Amino acid sequence: MHQGNQTIVTEFFLLGFTVESEQQQLIFMLFLCMYLVTMVGNVLIILAIISDTHLHSPMYFFLANLSFTDICFTTTTVPKMLADIRSQSPTISFAGCLTQMYFFMLLVDLDNFLLAAMAYDRYIAICHPLRYAALLNPRRCALLVVTPWVISNIVSILHLSLLSHLSFCDHRTIPHFFCDLQPILRLACSDTQINNLLILVIGGAVIFIPFTFILVSYVLIGNTVFGVPSVKGKWKTFSTCGSHLSAVSLFYGSIVGVYFLPTSTYSAERDKVAAIMYTVVTPMMNPFIYSLRNRDMKGALMRLLSKKNLICNK
Repeated sequence: MHQGNQTIVTEFFLLGFTVESEQQQLIFMLFLCMYLVTMVGNVLIILAIISDTHLHSPMYFFLANLSFTDICFTTTTVPKMLADIRSQSPTISFAGCLTQMYFFMLLVDLDNFLLAAMAYDRYIAICHPLRYAALLNPRRCALLVVTPWVISNIVSILHLSLLSHLSFCDHRTIPHFFCDLQPILRLACSDTQINNLLILVIGGAVIFIPFTFILVSYVLIGNTVFGVPSVKGKWKTFSTCGSHLSAVSLFYGSIVGVYFLPTSTYSAERDKVAAIMYTVVTPMMNPFIYSLRNRDMKGALMRLLSKKNLICNK
């Protein structure tokens, strides 16, 4: 438990990035460009999937939802971060902090569940191709998207309801560029054992159950692929999973670096770097990962852009 004078908190100060003033413009332009690339890339993915009938399949349905989630996810943190870089006194109200945390937790959990749904899609496509249409019918696909929304909302509301009852010390500086649970809990004067237990149990379950599901799916996929007689056939079968594996590696690598290393190794700077990876870099890279390694997606994007060019030239 922290010691200090308890006070009614109305706002927090976001420390953000500790850089020299001459470097702030460079960092601002860098993150602005990354945000714009993220927005344009994911919007193009969604438009390509909607406009191209060849992509009206479960695999691309989940990808469109992942792109939409990534747009919302990066918008939750990056615009505020950009405004704070240009501000002399970056603050966020207590209500604004809770709101940002709600959407942040909701969307990071959604990303997690959608990656698991996409692993299930690859498992069915490779291990049970003849039953693909039956096992991944429109009703089940909708269920695999709606259920994560419900679970993620419940988890986020549960975290915030406990957080709203904490009392805070007079120290209100958050050593981060957005409101995250762990930095906020370190400012509390009241007992946070229940909050930390909830992060460990519920947060751990929300992360590790889908991750375990992904691992099991790929073990089963691997067994099927190794049964393919030719090397070319093995590579062709497994290559359809390359994009998903790349996205999973980026996402879980940074998540584990922030939330599941021992608290004795806590470093604010390390947390900020890892947070940049999954809040900025991963949503920006996903459109490239899924378009550059996917012939159907590349074709759909080219047709979409050619339509836009025709409209502009008329």
